[in-house]
Amino acid sequence: MKGRVCAITGASSGLGYETALALARQGATVALLCRSEKRGARARDQIAARTGNEDLHVVHCDHANLDTVRQAAAELLRRFDALHVLVNNAGLMLNQRRITVDDLEETFQVNHLSAFLLTDLLLDRLRASAPARVITVSSLAHRAGALDFNDLQSTRYYDGWTVYANSKLANVLFTYELARRLEGSGVTANTLHPGIVRSGFGHNNGPLMRALMTLTQLPPLGASPRRGARTQVWLAGAPELEGVTGRYFVRRRARRSSGGSRNAESQRLLWAASERLLVAPSPTGA
Repeated sequence: MKGRVCAITGASSGLGYETALALARQGATVALLCRSEKRGARARDQIAARTGNEDLHVVHCDHANLDTVRQAAAELLRRFDALHVLVNNAGLMLNQRRITVDDLEETFQVNHLSAFLLTDLLLDRLRASAPARVITVSSLAHRAGALDFNDLQSTRYYDGWTVYANSKLANVLFTYELARRLEGSGVTANTLHPGIVRSGFGHNNGPLMRALMTLTQLPPLGASPRRGARTQVWLAGAPELEGVTGRYFVRRRARRSSGGSRNAESQRLLWAASERLLVAPSPTGA
């Protein structure tokens, strides 16, 4: 990966941190996109100490604030002449409905809309840097998702697990539509399920949910973040994946995603709805 520039969202901990660490070990230039610059700086220093790679850069990016996503994209474009890998890794799950500063439902914004926006803003640089790769972390939970295009903000009914599953379905739909739009460009788009990972994911939802998430993440069900990150690290750099696009992977193997995720009309509808919600027409074309 020497000479390759990689940007990873949610890189200060968990899967994002382990992905950044692994790519830094392989010699990549790594941009750590983090909600907290302080935690990002700590992660950068730890990775530098563990790998000897000093070509690490912290970029502030809070997926719950679209202005910071736009600013992060602008900073990446300013700092780097090329971008070869974008890993859309940041995500969360919330028990209770919350609204962001952008007046959007937070889980859908953080898990899908901000990744959609960041990718869109960086696509020209990715194209110019081809061969390049966009990797979006989804989940097995996407199989439980069923998007209501008349209520993507979950105003009528909110259940944390359902909204999370819907956002993970959106990740897969987005990836497939992105792959279609990028055909022939030299930029590939793939998505994955990292497995159940021992991390702090879901622990921000009160003591009951924290206890439940801790139990489900214990061995043998839960893998370490390092092990969980293997598939996205592999997708970022494996030579055998050159040109492979529009696929869903589990444990470094292509798998068939849910029937709903393969619906081409739903893929197009989500793209159009995302553009409307962001109030910013996409420059990527139809």
